[in-house]
Amino acid sequence: MKILAVDTAAKSCSVAIVDKKSLVAETTIVGRQTHSKHLMKMISAVMGLSGLGISDLDGLAVTSGPGSFTGLRIGISSVKGLATASGIPVVGVSSLDVLAMQTAFSSYLIRPILDARKGEVYFSSYRFENDILKKEGNEQVLPPDKAICDINESCMFVGDGIFVYHDAIVEKIGKFAHFASHYQSTIRASTVAYLGMDRFERNDTDDVGLLMPHYIRKSDAQISASSVQTLKVPSR
Repeated sequence: MKILAVDTAAKSCSVAIVDKKSLVAETTIVGRQTHSKHLMKMISAVMGLSGLGISDLDGLAVTSGPGSFTGLRIGISSVKGLATASGIPVVGVSSLDVLAMQTAFSSYLIRPILDARKGEVYFSSYRFENDILKKEGNEQVLPPDKAICDINESCMFVGDGIFVYHDAIVEKIGKFAHFASHYQSTIRASTVAYLGMDRFERNDTDDVGLLMPHYIRKSDAQISASSVQTLKVPSR
């Protein structure tokens, strides 16, 4: 089974093709430019390196969030376009699931944290049990001190949030804090593909028309819209 996977959830942009359990081609960049400037070129480059055409693919996988609102829209809309044009099935994969998987196989509690800006982080909790990643609890967005206030055991932190809040985490939980390497904290499309593979093998795919970013919190535009009150014209 050949899977094309895309990630645009954070500052990095990554595209990969995986054939069963083998990585065929992958490219990842980290930059300040919007992902829309690079993504389609990266997809074309990876397809060229792999020697495959769109018709050779069995599935498409994309990070569905949480993460950058703009980044998620770019990645998901691009993959939905490919899926609609080709008829290839698609799955959305949690960016936090991907980060947790990239710590394999930590014996600690695993807490991926993504910088959500505005002094908050996206996070959830995981453990590896018999080499299988288990998710504990829902994905949330909270200030970093509240996101780690329940930790009273050794915990592996991973994700770009550790670069922003490293010192604050250590100050809060001390010896319980452990940090993944920088390369583990960059979301890789190959990991997105591997996680998506499990769903494809179970025929657990997403409806292309219903696949949407999982933001967790409302965007600024949604907040502004909900705060606007409708004014009624008084009857005469």
